[in-house]
Amino acid sequence: MRLQSGLVIGAFCLSVAGCGSNDLVVKKQMEMDARLEQLAQGNVAANARITDLANEISDLQRQVKAASTDIEAMKPSHNEFKASIDSIRQNLAALTPPASTPKIELVNREAAPPDRDAAIQDAYMKAFGLFSANKYSEAIEAFEAFVTAHPTSEYAGNAMYWVGECYYTQDNYSQALESFSKMVATYPKGSKVPDAMLKIGYSLVSMNEPEKARAALQSLLVKYPKSPAAAKARERLGRL
Repeated sequence: MRLQSGLVIGAFCLSVAGCGSNDLVVKKQMEMDARLEQLAQGNVAANARITDLANEISDLQRQVKAASTDIEAMKPSHNEFKASIDSIRQNLAALTPPASTPKIELVNREAAPPDRDAAIQDAYMKAFGLFSANKYSEAIEAFEAFVTAHPTSEYAGNAMYWVGECYYTQDNYSQALESFSKMVATYPKGSKVPDAMLKIGYSLVSMNEPEKARAALQSLLVKYPKSPAAAKARERLGRL
């Protein structure tokens, strides 16, 4: 009995050991299968990439071939263009006159006289600068001196007008009236005539001469109806 029990136990142990070995083999087989699957998938991806690269190389080869063909086709045109440029250069060279002998010019050692028109304008602007600085007495002297020195200048009429403005700003309406009236009479085509006529009317209003003021402003409306001064005259007449 003891001998049989030992045999049974030995057989059971061998059976258990065999089962453990089988499990280990199965596990190793599964790991190997998984690894082979990974390798197979990697090979598929690699093969796909190789195929893509091969296609790209083929495309590049076709593009290079096409570009080479285009370059060959352009060579005649390039040669013709270069020949045209060379021809134009030759024609220009033929048309260019020979260099002339340099002339020797005598330089006047005396300083050139200042530009007269610039000097006249400068004198007018200096007088106007005095007016802008509210130096009315000095401006009157400067404008009157300008008119005396340059009576035919294009600025002379304006200078006389600003003399009247200097007096008007100082509330010296009688002198302003005289200056504006003189400006209109002396320079009837001057650009400041409408403004001078307006200020004649204003001066007469300030001197309590409403009838004369009305007549002066009406005269402005008749002579220069579309001028900005006429618009001011209408407004002032409405308040007389």
